[in-house]
This record gives sequence, C-alpha cells and structure tokens, in this order.
Amino acid sequence: MHDDGRYDDPRVTGSAGDPVSRETDYPSWSPEGPSIRPPDRDAAAGPGGVEPVLPEPPAARAAPDVPRAGNSAGGRVIPIRRNASASARFESAVPQQPTPDSVPDATPEPVPVTDPSAPLVGSPGATAAEAAYVSRETPTREEDDPPLAMEAMRAVQILNPSGEVTMPRPERTRVMCVANQKGGVGKTTTTVNLAVALALHGNRVLVVDLDPQGNASTGLNVPHHTGVPDVYDCLINSVPLEEVAQGVEGIPNLWCVPATIDLAGAEIELVSVVARESRLARAIAAYPGHFDYVFIDCPPSLGLLTVNALVAAQEVLIPIQCEYYALEGLNQLINNINLVRQHLNPKLDVSTILLTMYDRRTRLADAVEQDVRNHFGDKVLQAVIPRNVRVSEAPSYGQSVMTYDPGSRGATSYFEAAQEIAERGVKEPVGRNA
Repeated sequence: MHDDGRYDDPRVTGSAGDPVSRETDYPSWSPEGPSIRPPDRDAAAGPGGVEPVLPEPPAARAAPDVPRAGNSAGGRVIPIRRNASASARFESAVPQQPTPDSVPDATPEPVPVTDPSAPLVGSPGATAAEAAYVSRETPTREEDDPPLAMEAMRAVQILNPSGEVTMPRPERTRVMCVANQKGGVGKTTTTVNLAVALALHGNRVLVVDLDPQGNASTGLNVPHHTGVPDVYDCLINSVPLEEVAQGVEGIPNLWCVPATIDLAGAEIELVSVVARESRLARAIAAYPGHFDYVFIDCPPSLGLLTVNALVAAQEVLIPIQCEYYALEGLNQLINNINLVRQHLNPKLDVSTILLTMYDRRTRLADAVEQDVRNHFGDKVLQAVIPRNVRVSEAPSYGQSVMTYDPGSRGATSYFEAAQEIAERGVKEPVGRNA
C-alpha cells in the first residue's frame, strides 16, 4: 500500500487497477462513480422528456497518469495517478443541489392532510400511539404556573382575604403553652406565626406574652414600653385580663397581652403571693370573651412564670431546634411537666412537638428529626419549619412572616403547622390526660 492519496488494496477496491481516493468518503459517493449525461439534454431525453442515466464507461474510471508539478526526484518527474471521479467531483467549489429536472426519481413528499372526522389525540376514539404523542408546543405545568404565580397563589391562600373560616374551630377554648427552657429554639416565633395563621382563617386567638423580653409583643407590633398595662399587672395586682389585652392591628381576630420589663421582677414578687402557681390560670378563666386558642409564650427558664403557664394550659407545645443542644435539656422539661401534672394540673399534656430551624443540607438535622419522631411518635407535627431568612426579618418590621412575606417557605411551613394543629384539635378531645 502506498500512502500517496489513494489505496491499492484489492480487498478494498476489488482490483489493483481501480484505486480508491481517500477524498471520496462523502455521503453521495458510490463505487460506480458519477453518472455521465450526454451534452445534448433534449436530444438524449427519452419518451416523456425523462433523461436516462447512462452507466459510466470503463475508460472513465481508469484515468491516465498525470504528472504533478513540482514533484520530482533527481530531475525525473514521478507520475502520480489521479482518480478521475474525484477530480470531477471537486471541480466545482460549491456543491450544486439536485433539482427535480436533474433527478428524475425525486418527487415532492405529499403534505399530510388532517382528516376532520379523525378522533383527536386524547379522545376516547384515539389509538394508544396517538394518545402517547405530545407536541413540543404543549405547555407544561411549569409553563402554566411559573414560580411567581405559584408564590402569589400561596400568598392568597395564607392571607385569606375573603375572611372565610378555612381552619376548623374547636368546640371549646384550647389553651396551649409554648415552652422550652432552651433559649433560641423558636418559641416566640412559633407563637406569633401560629397565632396569626389561625386568626387569618377564622379563629379567635389570644396571645399572652409571659417573657420579660417582650419579643412576642414586638412581633405583633403591640406597644409594650414602660407604663403600658401588661401581664405583670394581672399576676401581681389582679387586674382583669380584658383591661390589658390589646387588639393586633390588621388582624381582627387576634389579641395580645403584652409584657414589659416589669415582668422581670415578678419571679421574686410571686414567692410570697398566695396560690402563686395559679395566678395566670384564674386570670384567663375570668376573661368574659370566648377564644378558640390561647397561646402562652414562656420565658427560657423553669421558674414561676413557666409554672404559671403550665398550670393555666391544657396542652404543651414544645418547639425543638434540630440540633443536639435542644435535645439535651428536653428530659428535664418533660420531668417538670410530669410534676405539674401530678400536683397542680392533671389535665396537662404534651400534645404537640414542632421541629424548627431544619436545615436539610445537614445529616445532623435528619438525625435529630428521626430521634424525636421515634421517641414522641404521632405528637410530632408532619410540618417542619426550615431555616428561612424571611422569618428572621419579619420582627424588624413589626410583623409576622405570615403578613411580611406570605409566599415564602417559612410562611408556608407555619401555615401547614397551624392547619395540622387545628385539624388535630377537632379529631381528638381537648384536655385529655396521657
């Protein structure tokens, strides 16, 4: 075999005298070579004006040796054979497209005509192949509902501008104490957002801020500066609760009992008060109005304020941060709840566990969730509150995340948690003793 632009291998060409050029590997190449037509097209045309395709004569395939200019050795020109068919193909710089006149067998493809009587795709009379066909122009679910539209739909669902009662109302008042002696687990955030979610959907809700920091009052935009009547007056001075409760602006079914810095001294002052553990319970029971839910936001401790909340409540909601430290002190909280149940409030029950600050990117959050669900079982809500910056931004504007950004993941998660709490209250009796 000689590498001079052709192949002389009989296994490829069929004969040694019929070289095959390496330049003939284009799609329209054929071993017979190009069809040669007579010069006079009209004279060569047969009956009906169709030109016959004549076979290539053998002499056209065996081209004579043509000397290549500039290729010499010792003053002698080396003859190099060229492929005549390849030369004929590359004479024109731009390939010509075949026309119906030059290609007799080329006939235009028929245009498909839709039968008006044929069944449409997806109709009962359509075949399985037709039913499986989906046009690329068919809009998908994502095209029909872009992210902004989906967020707007969630916002309308959460805000409930019509004011309809979309969450079931309990038969009697559910007093829920949101407690955990571990700080920073989301007690105040959970209290505020659950209360707003339930109030927006037709429930009458009262929030009692029992934390001297007054964060729940800040989240609901309720004044709680020095001199404002607060829960301290109810506990120490026996002021009626209706004189202290304030309506939350923008949410007609929500009221809040604020807390000021004066509540920090209530721990010491309650020591010498008669029936110090049940002061809050009597204040709530004496309220003349009716509430569907009463949420008590407890301080991050197990002092007398938390004991007052446990005595006044029927259910305990424990928010648990998906980290190890949140689990470490949970046993002590459960022990204190059991002591209050045995001696002060036999109706008290840990009814709800809510997982907060869940970070799905970490294995630790998944491990904590599995441990909590294995230990508490059905008491753990299916809704999990993820880490969301909107939840942290909302208090700086004096709002809950439900009204600050109702389409965010945090608002959607708290809405699902509130809906689950409302449905559980209807299915199960309130005030059960576990």
